[in-house]
Amino acid sequence: MTGRESTALAFVLTLSALLAFAGNSVLCRLALGARAIDAYSFTAVRLGSGALALLLLNIRRQPLRFSNHGSWRGAFFLILYAVPFSLAYVRLETGSGALLLFAAVQLTMIGSGLRSGERLLPFEWLGFVGAASGVVYLVLPGLTAPNPMGAALMIAAGVSWGGYSILGKKAGDPTSVTAGNFQRAALLVVPATLLTWPWMSLSLKGVLLAAASGTLASGLGYTAWYAALKYLSVTRAALVQLSVPVIAAAGGVTFLGEMITIRIISASALILGSVVLATRQSKESARKLT
Repeated sequence: MTGRESTALAFVLTLSALLAFAGNSVLCRLALGARAIDAYSFTAVRLGSGALALLLLNIRRQPLRFSNHGSWRGAFFLILYAVPFSLAYVRLETGSGALLLFAAVQLTMIGSGLRSGERLLPFEWLGFVGAASGVVYLVLPGLTAPNPMGAALMIAAGVSWGGYSILGKKAGDPTSVTAGNFQRAALLVVPATLLTWPWMSLSLKGVLLAAASGTLASGLGYTAWYAALKYLSVTRAALVQLSVPVIAAAGGVTFLGEMITIRIISASALILGSVVLATRQSKESARKLT
């Protein structure tokens, strides 16, 4: 594969994953905002349907059995992301939730990259500081500030997703590893779901939205993301994910009738502007080295 083909493949995989991430925010909010399903059941159906979809996707390459790929560590990160993510979206709007999620992801992944020896270029540092400033502005006290509990849960989900993404840098075949992680996570979420049985609330609409989130936006989207991570540094992977909140906010306005506030617009502009500056500086530096 030529360098140009690798770049094109990395772009397609990354874009597909980012659209899937934004889709998860919209689908989750559609289901939980309308109380069509409770948060724990949404998570259980999401992980279970994702595991089933990936199992069927892998059926041509291996027998229909529990995958020996992936890891329990990856499954724990997936659970620690998925459960707070669902609980947070009971309290948050789509755009603000996605902003908090992926800003926390960026801080986690860039911190990990620095510890492992990666060094940020000047404009990447500017992107890092700009994104952090956007989050601080978003959660400052005010009439449109997010619910504090929802914000805390979404930040916890973001840290966990950052850990899951970091694991993906060293993972093997993306489809097999993602399938194994989902199968383990689906087993781990069963006890929590059973404990919440008295408060369970299900509807056909809620189950279908959760299944769409699991099969399309999660199962296939996370597979694309693990494949894209082969072409991205940890810091670049963190930065590009910060385009998701704007996509998610647009989805919230289109499908949920949510209002775009000045706070969301300002925070989105600050974060996306920081990402553009950082990635452009990286490309220019790469050209100078070739």
